[in-house]
Amino acid sequence: MDAFDEMRGPNGTVAEAYQAVAEWLYATPSRLLDEKRREAEILFRRIGITFNVYGEDAGTERLIPFDIIPRSLAPWEWTKLSRGLEQRVRALDAFLADIYHEQEILKAGKIPSHKVLGNVLYRPEMQGIEVPGGVYVQIAGIDVVRTEPDRFFVLEDNLRTPSGVSYMLEDRAVMMRLFPDLFAKAKVAPIDHYPHELLRTLRSVCPAHAGADPVVVLLTPGPYNSAYFEHAFLAERMGIELVEGQDLFVQDDAVFMRTTLGPRRVDVIYRRLDDEFIDPLAFNPDSSLGVPGLLSVYRKGGVTLANAIGTGVADDKSIYPYVPDMIRFYLGEDPLLENVPTWLLERPEDLAYALDHLPELVVKETQGSGGYGMLVGPKSSKQEIEDFRQKIKANPEGYIAQPTLALSTCPTFTDEGIAPRHVDLRPFILHGKNSISMVPGGLTRVALRQGSLVVNSSQGGGTKDTWVLEE
Repeated sequence: MDAFDEMRGPNGTVAEAYQAVAEWLYATPSRLLDEKRREAEILFRRIGITFNVYGEDAGTERLIPFDIIPRSLAPWEWTKLSRGLEQRVRALDAFLADIYHEQEILKAGKIPSHKVLGNVLYRPEMQGIEVPGGVYVQIAGIDVVRTEPDRFFVLEDNLRTPSGVSYMLEDRAVMMRLFPDLFAKAKVAPIDHYPHELLRTLRSVCPAHAGADPVVVLLTPGPYNSAYFEHAFLAERMGIELVEGQDLFVQDDAVFMRTTLGPRRVDVIYRRLDDEFIDPLAFNPDSSLGVPGLLSVYRKGGVTLANAIGTGVADDKSIYPYVPDMIRFYLGEDPLLENVPTWLLERPEDLAYALDHLPELVVKETQGSGGYGMLVGPKSSKQEIEDFRQKIKANPEGYIAQPTLALSTCPTFTDEGIAPRHVDLRPFILHGKNSISMVPGGLTRVALRQGSLVVNSSQGGGTKDTWVLEE
């Protein structure tokens, strides 16, 4: 399966977006690139940009591999992407508002009711709540892949607690430090204003009582969470407090933060904590990570949660196939970005097809993430395929299947030299009260293993700096 090479066309010509990168690669010896790669690794270790790996020994941390060859997008490519991403987030937010109120899309039969109301990620506790600012998804990370010069597919919607933006920002900072001359030649759009945009977005959806200077905090599960570095990084960059559940308490229909100067009311909580753990009085009673009584305050409009409780139902993989219908239903528009063709294995005909073609397909758990719970048929052994077949037969509604796309490749510096490796892209979309914005670029994840299509860091993937060239 031939993959589209983003730097070189079929005739070997270098794409316009890669002219500066190509000239730099031609002029830079491999020895120097290897030195810079080692220097980048030292910088990342000093910064402390590691992630914990669940399932391994407690305290195990890894450095996410960083590739020093940037991925570059032309202005027109980013325009196409950003317009489609904005459209998609507007539709997903409208869907959440609808299913937690009038449920018109279910009444119209566009999505089977059981797919939503019977979904474990649907939160009936959110029914009828008027969320501050009318926004459910303030921060979205939408995973996009490319197969042709002008063809992009949305692979996945991340609406609960999307992660990775700290790697996007630190990748850029390290590249600018290592290769200032390269940035001088290429007109690369800046991204370092993301924390400012994030804070502006969060403040825009504060409750009515908050006034002109709302108090915003970032709620983390704590230092053992895999994304804790990012939580601390973003709180520091926004100039807000990083808090754990024990730092907050509820009193008189309000949320307060404990400080050395006494309690201080909190208006907006950027939470990096899953629904299940956020309030032990409403969800998991054994949770020690959340804030008892938080849902009660939220229901009464006393605090904003970003993202809203219950957003997970909209990024569940069993709902993903219906997003184009959401766009048409709520916006009256045709989708600007395509979905990957998807088989829902709860349908007998889709199940039969998938079971007959497992060696050709990618199969995913509807609630899986991080590259776990999936089968990449062409890269799997016969035994792995047969084992997965039994899992599917035991619980077909828990899986979807998709064709194995020939993901585009970018030049990557490997132990064997510069070679093509498959990539995806996670742009971060910020949705405020009256605006949607995104910094130009996102987190490019790269499958460092030759031939691999799995880009997740937990599965051996790395990251690249993502350039969007200015006009």
